[in-house]
Amino acid sequence: MAERPDDNGEDTLLKRAAQYTKAPKVSHKVLTKQEREEILKEHKLKQAQAERLESTSTSGPVGRAWRKLQSSPDKVSLAMALVALGVVYGDIGTSPLYTMQTFLYGRGGMANTTDESVIGMLSLVFWSMTLVTTVEYVLICMRADNHGEGGILALYSRLRRYGKWLAVPAMIGGAAFLADSVLTPAMSISSAVEGLTTLPGLERLFEENTGLTEMIALVILVCVFAVQSRGTESIGRVFGSIVLVWFLFIGVVGLANMSNDWSVLRALNPVHGVAFLFSGQNVAGIALMGTVFLSITGAEALYSDMGHVGRGNIYLTWPFVNLSLVLCYFGQGAWIMKHAGDAAYMKTVPNPFFAMMTPGVRGVAVLLSVAAGIIASQALISGAFTIVSEATGLNWMPHMQVRYPSRTRGQLYIPMINAVVCVSTVSVLLIFHDSEHIAAAYGLALTVTMIMTSVLVTVYLWHLRSKFAAVLFAIVFPSIMVMFFVASMAKFLHGGWFTMLLMLAILGVMYTWDQGTMLERAQRRHMSPKECLPVLQRLHEDATVPYYSDNIVYLTSDQEMCRFDTDIFFSIFANHPKRARAWWAVSVETADEPFTREYSVETFGTDYVFRVRMRLGFKVSQSIPAYLHQIMHDLLRSGELPKQTTRYPKVDADPEIGPIRYVLIHKELMPESKVSSGGAMALRVKYAIRHVAGSPIKWFGLAPYDPVTEVQPLFLSTVRPPRLKRIR
Repeated sequence: MAERPDDNGEDTLLKRAAQYTKAPKVSHKVLTKQEREEILKEHKLKQAQAERLESTSTSGPVGRAWRKLQSSPDKVSLAMALVALGVVYGDIGTSPLYTMQTFLYGRGGMANTTDESVIGMLSLVFWSMTLVTTVEYVLICMRADNHGEGGILALYSRLRRYGKWLAVPAMIGGAAFLADSVLTPAMSISSAVEGLTTLPGLERLFEENTGLTEMIALVILVCVFAVQSRGTESIGRVFGSIVLVWFLFIGVVGLANMSNDWSVLRALNPVHGVAFLFSGQNVAGIALMGTVFLSITGAEALYSDMGHVGRGNIYLTWPFVNLSLVLCYFGQGAWIMKHAGDAAYMKTVPNPFFAMMTPGVRGVAVLLSVAAGIIASQALISGAFTIVSEATGLNWMPHMQVRYPSRTRGQLYIPMINAVVCVSTVSVLLIFHDSEHIAAAYGLALTVTMIMTSVLVTVYLWHLRSKFAAVLFAIVFPSIMVMFFVASMAKFLHGGWFTMLLMLAILGVMYTWDQGTMLERAQRRHMSPKECLPVLQRLHEDATVPYYSDNIVYLTSDQEMCRFDTDIFFSIFANHPKRARAWWAVSVETADEPFTREYSVETFGTDYVFRVRMRLGFKVSQSIPAYLHQIMHDLLRSGELPKQTTRYPKVDADPEIGPIRYVLIHKELMPESKVSSGGAMALRVKYAIRHVAGSPIKWFGLAPYDPVTEVQPLFLSTVRPPRLKRIR
């Protein structure tokens, strides 16, 4: 009979097993080398900024004013101003590519265009940009921020305590913005690529291959979405210089064409715009404002991306951007007035943006416009990431994997949203084929977003600023936006239906997730330690019940440390009791700092119940097994956790910690639950979306450890069925 190996032999075998499976361990260092380099780099940057500020101390009032500005939320820097150009102005910066061409399409071509119609159109464009973009968004909306973050959902987060009804405009506006973010990349890039057809050497090539521009636009779109994981900061630095050149270019070209006919400056008088809008020359009627709206479509993206680059940098760059746009529009107007009677433009509708340039300059314009179109796509894509992140925080969308490519938390990347928007944008281009047809669907959803933003800003002014200012704002700006919406509805049958369907689909996701979350919260209960600890102690000491595992770890979203979730309690005692040497309830909180790694533990005076809260920076990998092993070893050393020596190999090969079983709890609706049909549908849709959005098992790195996913009934009030009758 073979001898039983001694303990040392068993230990040797166990250590040999560790060669094949490694325990998830953490380093003794609190920061990685890359993190230390990033922090050191940021420290040196702040030190240099402080030295520059200090050097202005002898500059008198100017120096004091500069130091005050740099210590406020409106601080500026040339580097971030360049990033602002590359991130937030792409959408509005490409509007000259298609706005005046769409105006000519509406007029039926150059033959039906008069000087007064051009002056009227330019006047409407100029004053729409001034009133909506400059006054409403730059001067008013950007002051209505939420700790530096902009956008309609950030504004709602600040105002929601003033009424539950505010969720309605916020939800509608957020859904409309996401719908528009699908159309903007397709519109901007396709309109820029179509400029290739105006180049003399390529005209024949594109005439023989009618789908070539669409194919080129598709390739560029896919490439744009493929680089999103690098983050807006790195992309912004690359594109910022290009956008600077773009705005200088369109401003200079526009000014050169204005010099041929300075009469276009009459458009600065708003009377010409109003007179033309209601005159007999305006064959489009109020629908003309739908075309005018194309010139301001980037205003909402500018507001949403404020948190990425800072409000002060937008204040610094907007006057330059605004001037360049005005010069470009007025230059196109001067060209149209000069060539309105040319026979060469009687059969086709030219694009005034490219037509006003000489063939040599036009090649440069096409290259720059394609780059600007890519940047326009970037502005809306990054805005979509921000909106989805904020909607998730409001429990209007499922929790999805979020990455932070830079040290700024406002700059984020959501892989699933990137994929969904990419597929949707490609579908738009395949359905509508070119910018002329996309323009019919473009802008309608964004008017809805702007109306809802105006409603929330009115509430902000009423409660936090001045009631008089709120009344004045409500009279002027929502009225303007309603007019734009009515005008855009003329596009409904020509393509606007697609945008509205997309908006309703996103709104449906938000609404059903919100309703399902409220139903789940209505049944959520918590237990105090004195209610649950006696029963847990009895199970812990009951030798008649075999161990389910040495350690049972439950992941919970509850951040409170002094209570116990009844879902966990139910899981431990339902069916066969889950006896363990230690039960763990673990929650993870994402900190606003990039490299935070902290944890706290509540033992409730026991050595078998542990409530753990990890606080991890937004750039820290949420590797729960590695951090939990560290916490267990810390508690072993402090004596708070009894020894759990393991005599046999296990997956994590850690002889000092017993087997660990991770448990995740999902809720399901019981058939007899007393809930309305709408509530039941909301829950079913929510659970279906959750299945598609991904599992926390992957986010927290639990997949290799065979976690258990339990389904528990949603304990809503139930309907009692009638009694059965026994038949003998």
